[in-house]
Amino acid sequence: MTSKPSNPAKPSNPANPAKSNESSRPEPVDLAARAATRHIVVVGGGVGGLIAARECVKVGMHVTLLESSDAVGGAIRRAELDGVVVDAGAESYATRGGRVRALLAELDLSDRIVAPAAGGAWLAGIPGVGAAPLPVGGILGIPGNPFQEDVRRVIGWSGAWRAYLDRIRPPLTIGHNQSLGRLVSSRMGAKVRDRLVAPVTTGVYSASPDDVDVDIAAPGLNAALTSVGSLSGAVQALREQNAARAAQAPRAAQAPGAAVEGLQGGMMVLVEALVADIEKLGGVVRTRARVTRIASSGDGWVVSADVADVGVKDVDATEVDAADADASAGFAEEATAQLDLSADGVVLATSEHAARRLLAEAAPELSLTTAADAPEIEIVTLLLAARALSGAPRGTGVLTVPGSHTAKALTHSSAKWDWVREAAGDRHLVRVSFGAQGEPAATAGLDDDAAARVALREASALLGVPLAEGDLVDAHRARYVQSQPASIIGSGARREAARHAIQSVPGIAAVGAWLAGTGLAQVIPDAQEEADRLRRSLLWD
Repeated sequence: MTSKPSNPAKPSNPANPAKSNESSRPEPVDLAARAATRHIVVVGGGVGGLIAARECVKVGMHVTLLESSDAVGGAIRRAELDGVVVDAGAESYATRGGRVRALLAELDLSDRIVAPAAGGAWLAGIPGVGAAPLPVGGILGIPGNPFQEDVRRVIGWSGAWRAYLDRIRPPLTIGHNQSLGRLVSSRMGAKVRDRLVAPVTTGVYSASPDDVDVDIAAPGLNAALTSVGSLSGAVQALREQNAARAAQAPRAAQAPGAAVEGLQGGMMVLVEALVADIEKLGGVVRTRARVTRIASSGDGWVVSADVADVGVKDVDATEVDAADADASAGFAEEATAQLDLSADGVVLATSEHAARRLLAEAAPELSLTTAADAPEIEIVTLLLAARALSGAPRGTGVLTVPGSHTAKALTHSSAKWDWVREAAGDRHLVRVSFGAQGEPAATAGLDDDAAARVALREASALLGVPLAEGDLVDAHRARYVQSQPASIIGSGARREAARHAIQSVPGIAAVGAWLAGTGLAQVIPDAQEEADRLRRSLLWD
């Protein structure tokens, strides 16, 4: 006689199967209650830090954000020139992906979104030509038709014929070109690379085209080259593909209008909205608090900071002698306090240099990875009373051929943005940018007045109009370190190695442009995802 196999799924108490299974079920997790016991400290008040703080506080976690300077925003900052308030740092965001727009909608800022004026950019410093409009219809300056009139005006007949050889010569290392500069010069010649592509990559990425990764800067271009057989044909094919994809995409996912957008009143509107939302949800945003150490403590962390005053709300502070304060942090001649915060999780939202210094003890493997070069960029904004600029003689901005000018780019802000034009009245706002990868800003060693004079001379040369010192109403100078763009060759591997070293430490996360790549379209989704990773580990593990 054979026995019947037992059925493990059958309840042991047939009279009350629900009751018998109940004891084997895990206790339900009250995530809200668990979140309320977790404290997150965010170090750094740039957009990445603000996004991470908001992501954590909106699920009920306690959040304290510490910013060493006297204002949050990072690369987004504001300046006032003779009563005109404008962006002094980042002035726009890329529309690709739709993540920035989605955030703006969450913050009820959709009605503040503005598109730039239709006027195009110019190129300056073209040998034998001087200045000319930037040709339309290309990708990163690579033309789809080298005989197009505005292309030929920049590269000349000899450059056009050399570029045309791309159409009739055999493909070279098809599908395996990594360097944008080497790809362009081998296929279309040096004039296309130096006069069309280099001004774009220097102005956008602060980098030589030889250092730009094709697959990152222009996704699909190598694949199109493989399919079509020529670089100019690949540009045309890729533009057609992108246009068709945009037409088929849901309206909310499209990037309407230009490739960039801004905000009425400037990008600081976004920063202020993020701070207001964080504080409304119970988070604390504290400026003038320089974090000096992050140390493990049991299952969590202790974050130590020097703060500029002793009135610290809701935390314990120990006063220290002002003579012990770090003068470089701007606290030298005022009372300071040491602030020690216990944290379950820490988000580093600083520059790469600061993050590596602060994580030397907490994440020692990070020191084994390679740090990226980060150029120091300066933007000098000029308020000008110059009638010669009326009518925007050279569009909304100017890019320079590398080596031709001390400035890498110029933005005619009052021609580019209607809200700036209205704020300036009959005057003009011009932003002049200095500095690039491997090239220090020409204004770096100058005082503010001298830097303004250099910017004025550059503006006159780039815009092709005489500008005298008497035309200068006011000036503002902003300096910041630009993280290495994601499109630089090798940056992806460096970022992934650094991220792995950080994420291998429980309770530690890092966000910002040095990990995500430059621009809000990359920083914002990356910060959202990294904050989500941290909060999941603290709530579910």
